Amino acid sequence: MQVAYWIVAALLALFYVYAGGKKVLQGQEELRPMMAWVDQVPMSLVKAIGVLEVLGALGLVLPPLTGIAVALAVAAAVGLALVQVGGLALHLSRGEARVTGLNVVLLVLAAVTAWLATVWL
Repeated sequence: MQVAYWIVAALLALFYVYAGGKKVLQGQEELRPMMAWVDQVPMSLVKAIGVLEVLGALGLVLPPLTGIAVALAVAAAVGLALVQVGGLALHLSRGEARVTGLNVVLLVLAAVTAWLATVWL
């Protein structure tokens, strides 16, 4: 279970550090080609989502790695799953059901990570 947790958590953490970092560091013009929804959402919310993604990524890795407050890994995984629920809702409200595949995969991976964290930690 430990190995499975670390594989899934590391993949999610890498993805969310990248995606969240882009949201935090780039402006609306740079994000628009990859994320068309940034035109309909205030940039402060886009930045907040990016911060949540980066913090979630850190929460998946740092607590189990240090052995300090390891239950935060479960909370981070659940939080990242909720971010994807929000992403799904946004895409569906915009009539973009065809682009929800990544959201579904990330939601499932976050749920699996939360489960693995509860079993292992």
